[in-house]
Amino acid sequence: MRRWLAWLLLALPVFSFSQDKYPSRPVTLVAPFPPGGSVELTGRPLAASLEKAFKQPVVFSNRVGAAGAVGTAYVASSEPDGYRLLINISAILVVPEADKLFDRKPAYTMDQLVPVARINADPNALLVRTEAPWRSVGELIDEAKKKPGQLSYSSSGVYGSTHVPAEMFMQAAGIRMRHVPFTGGGPATNALAGGHVDMHIQNVPGSISFIRSGKLRPLAVTSAQRAQALPDVPTMKEAGVDMDYGVWHGVFVAAKTPPEILKVIRDAVRSAVADPQFVGAMQKISSQVAYLDQPEFEKFVAQESRAMAALVNRIGRLEEKK
Repeated sequence: MRRWLAWLLLALPVFSFSQDKYPSRPVTLVAPFPPGGSVELTGRPLAASLEKAFKQPVVFSNRVGAAGAVGTAYVASSEPDGYRLLINISAILVVPEADKLFDRKPAYTMDQLVPVARINADPNALLVRTEAPWRSVGELIDEAKKKPGQLSYSSSGVYGSTHVPAEMFMQAAGIRMRHVPFTGGGPATNALAGGHVDMHIQNVPGSISFIRSGKLRPLAVTSAQRAQALPDVPTMKEAGVDMDYGVWHGVFVAAKTPPEILKVIRDAVRSAVADPQFVGAMQKISSQVAYLDQPEFEKFVAQESRAMAALVNRIGRLEEKK
């Protein structure tokens, strides 16, 4: 018996000190949208820079569906061990509010997630094809009023980050257009470029390559100020439409992630965002790095959540407007 107890006492320290220090294996950065959109354009360079900070591989993984709810719910319900990170767009705050509006079981709730850091913040652009006849927001509105419900627009999904500003635009302009939802911003932008819809509202990083190549024409940006990358494009308010809507990308982890692991993630994200390779990637897509560390980002998310709840309630149940 004594010999057994002595063995146990000797084994306990060995077991304790053999616990792996985080991260001891690859980390997955989950993007809840398909390739081609701004989440990927931000997330892939971020994953590459996170590898340097973690000194472990960071796997970028697309888990798509339901306007980002599938991938977000996957991380929200995952083991809080720090090995599954989420990069998402501001629409992360809209989906739970839409679920409340329809009295349905939420795909996830924000208390299942911990905000880690905001990465960037950018305006949206209202886009049409270059060969489209409208050269101003006013001309597009006039056409939509003449043909109610006939012009169409694409989005990243119902209540998604490109759907909400489109609804805001139509409400402010007093028009209705036919909604054609897709699984993400990339496919929605491609649908406009391919001539399948008449309009799309996409953030500047997700659309700048189409604008530079001459495939799409921006008629206005949805921010209060003109976009740095599009200085000649008016704001919506300058174009006579009273709306202001921007988009941001942030990193989240599952709630109850241990503080010591969360600190490692915070430090890694801070280092990644400052990495010249990442900064250069953001400059290439005309994205404005707007880093917020966890305490400031948590406050920002709380404020944005209240604003998005009011916005969703103002937009209302879209199925009733068909």
